[in-house]
Amino acid sequence: MKLHDIDFLIIGATKSATTWLQQSLQQDPHIYMPAPELHYFSRYYDRGDEWYLSNFEGEKDGGLVGEKSNSYMDTEGAAERISRKLPNARLIAQLRNPIERAYSDYCMLYRRGEVGRDIAQYLDPRRGAGGRFLNGGLYFQQLQAYLDRFPAEQILVVLYEDMNIDAFGQLDRIRKFMRMTDNLALRPLEKKVKDKAEPVVNPTLRRLLRPFKPMVAPFRNNAAFKKIRSFAAAEVEYAPLSRELRERMSDFYATEIEKLGTIVGKDLNGWLRNGSVQQ
Repeated sequence: MKLHDIDFLIIGATKSATTWLQQSLQQDPHIYMPAPELHYFSRYYDRGDEWYLSNFEGEKDGGLVGEKSNSYMDTEGAAERISRKLPNARLIAQLRNPIERAYSDYCMLYRRGEVGRDIAQYLDPRRGAGGRFLNGGLYFQQLQAYLDRFPAEQILVVLYEDMNIDAFGQLDRIRKFMRMTDNLALRPLEKKVKDKAEPVVNPTLRRLLRPFKPMVAPFRNNAAFKKIRSFAAAEVEYAPLSRELRERMSDFYATEIEKLGTIVGKDLNGWLRNGSVQQ
């Protein structure tokens, strides 16, 4: 396995159903993608090419080979590293309304007990600008780093909202983009991969129990452990995204969304008004 054998990357964005997209592609026997996110060009570049390629060993077999790491979208330096190592790779960016994306990201970390309930601390541009949640939706800036280094025809932008409306149609766009020669349609995964309504252990309790996580890790798949966990799990009550906070976030993203629209050739201002995009 060589670096030039890697055909495509899904580069992000986080909380835009990219795991669902990955698992949809993995259903096709002509596509191989390692299950975990490798984050090689963003977080683990010091591990070297040999480590990276070991995750694909023996999987070419005439099919397409790729990987998904959402951190490639918003990590400084990732685009430059990818352009040096994989100059011919095709890049797929699946994007979501940045306001909804930021809120979903907040909910995920709240569910894990990693952030508090004061949602404005993280999502209000007056307090949270420069942080993970708001920066994750600066798609124009992030894509520009790739457009500066790759021909436009090697980059495909698909939208989460379009995938919700016509999953088959969007997967067909991806199939054509990756130049798949067979006539078999890519089939969408039938259910969500991650659901924020799924019952979990209370975030406050999770924070208290975090020091004991390494000790209980070996028992996570034990039937007795799962039963005990089910008693402690409940649907999480998330802090709501208020109209006032949403309006501040809309102002924060307005210029970025307008510039992004010029790249994708689509009016994206619906993201600011009602969360949808104009078809």
